[in-house]
Amino acid sequence: MSASVSAREEKSSAASAGGPLAAFRNVGKSFPNGVTALKNLDLAVREGEFLSLLGPSGCGKSTALRLLAGLAEPSEGDILRRDGSGPREIGFVFQEPTLMPWTTVAQNVRLPLRLKGVARHEAMPRVEEALALVGLGDFRDAYPRELSGGMRMRVSIARALVTRPRLLLMDEPFAALDEITRFKLNDELRTLWRTLGCTIVFVTHSVFESVYLSTRILMFTPRPGRIAAEFTIEASEPREAPFRTSAEYGAECRKVSAALARVMGEG
Repeated sequence: MSASVSAREEKSSAASAGGPLAAFRNVGKSFPNGVTALKNLDLAVREGEFLSLLGPSGCGKSTALRLLAGLAEPSEGDILRRDGSGPREIGFVFQEPTLMPWTTVAQNVRLPLRLKGVARHEAMPRVEEALALVGLGDFRDAYPRELSGGMRMRVSIARALVTRPRLLLMDEPFAALDEITRFKLNDELRTLWRTLGCTIVFVTHSVFESVYLSTRILMFTPRPGRIAAEFTIEASEPREAPFRTSAEYGAECRKVSAALARVMGEG
């Protein structure tokens, strides 16, 4: 880290006093194989927003998400967190559902609470609540092999929500799904975000998905990743199926697509 311990503590206190929920300051990340994924990355996560990290594959978006989650440490720079946004208050949804095939939907969702030592009688009402939020209350006793791809991803989202996180991180969770399922889960995710009032950081390489979902988009450069552009999406709410064919949506997509083309050309 570039800052001294005392400097980090001072900055952390400042973040706790009302700054962003989390912030990267001049963050870099290099790996032992010589790959530099991120360089001079500055970004802030604002409480209550739906923030998408947009960019081509390999540009460091997922690495930034893992750093934000506390699953890895930066090679340089600082990550500042407001009180209540540490790793214990974060839910993470990976690209694959990564469910345990030998146990039920309910027990898969309960796993984070078991790891926290929450007793069964306290955990199960929260499991039922999380499954209801994603529309799977009737599938609590099913096994992952009995579910469709979209349903398995809903289980993964319920598992992330069962701890009632303040910050939900999602790493291209719908990338492998067919378009119809993806659209449906996009709609459901925005409903969840409005209902729960949490903050979401969502990694995607789809311009169309980022514009539909987000209140704000940060566009990454090709590796090593840093922020090339920022967009605030001030579209009407709620965003539902008709929004996808609206002139407003089309204009926002063209603007973001043009910026991405410029960034890729410069890269």
